[in-house]
Amino acid sequence: MGLKGFVEGGVASVIAGASTHPLDLIKVRMQLQGESHVPNLSSVQSCRPAFALSSTATISLPTTLELPAPPRVGPLSIGVRIIQSEGAAALFSGISATLLRQTLYSTTRMGLYDVLKHKWTDPDTNSMPLASKIGAGLISGAVGAAVGNPADVAMVRMQADGRLPVDHRRNYKSVVDALSQMSKQEGVASLWRGSGLTVNRAMIVTASQLASYDQAKEMILEKGLLSDGIGTHVAASFVAGFVASVASNPIDVIKTRVMNMKVEPGVEPPYKGALDCAVKTVKAEGPMALYKGFIPTISRQGPFTVVLFVTLEQVRKLLKDF
Repeated sequence: MGLKGFVEGGVASVIAGASTHPLDLIKVRMQLQGESHVPNLSSVQSCRPAFALSSTATISLPTTLELPAPPRVGPLSIGVRIIQSEGAAALFSGISATLLRQTLYSTTRMGLYDVLKHKWTDPDTNSMPLASKIGAGLISGAVGAAVGNPADVAMVRMQADGRLPVDHRRNYKSVVDALSQMSKQEGVASLWRGSGLTVNRAMIVTASQLASYDQAKEMILEKGLLSDGIGTHVAASFVAGFVASVASNPIDVIKTRVMNMKVEPGVEPPYKGALDCAVKTVKAEGPMALYKGFIPTISRQGPFTVVLFVTLEQVRKLLKDF
């Protein structure tokens, strides 16, 4: 029973992750908009005169030419811009990291949640209290995030690489290359950078997503609104996707920025930690910056959750006799 839950959750998660990867990439790019330490073309350094009028004449020119920062744009504009500047294939940048992340993180959280669900379900009523569902989600999300954090860091960096100037890009060839370079250049500990945020986010996402799906599905069936079929699964999935998006977006923004920051020897990192990142983000961009990328988040979380649970229910039917 336990092993089958991991297989079912793993298959559904990989399919859902791969099919919604472009939306996740756009979400990451939106969440990184407005970072003050990111190199850009808004300042042109060392503007010197091409000639001198005389040896005694002095001309005072600014050494830095400040240009207005580029306007922040929406998900559709970002998607179009990525295709125009980097090619359509860039929408799948970091897909290898996504597949590894789903294999490690989502397989673990889905499988462990299934184990706890069967263990804590009342055999007489065949039901599980909402508090127990949330508890199971918190535990399974934390364990899954700890296992999958290296792939999560690699995925964020690979998705964000295209927005950097060419000479600042990391140019990872694959998730294996990303993990290898990070270990060599920044130490093995860098693979768990932002792990506290990842764990917190995963706990919130898993608890809200899986618990709300099960709760919504039970309510739909109990009230006789729909039969136990794809219609019920889709409706419950939309509820779960919305709840998970609202609950997790602020932590997701901070997690993305902490994971993506470039740490160089002898140079103070942009953020000292999650709290420092949150404070600097709110000070520089306002409280609503924590909901940056919410439209692509919910646009991705909705389809992802639908594909995840509809696929999960179908895989369960196929493996029912095993």
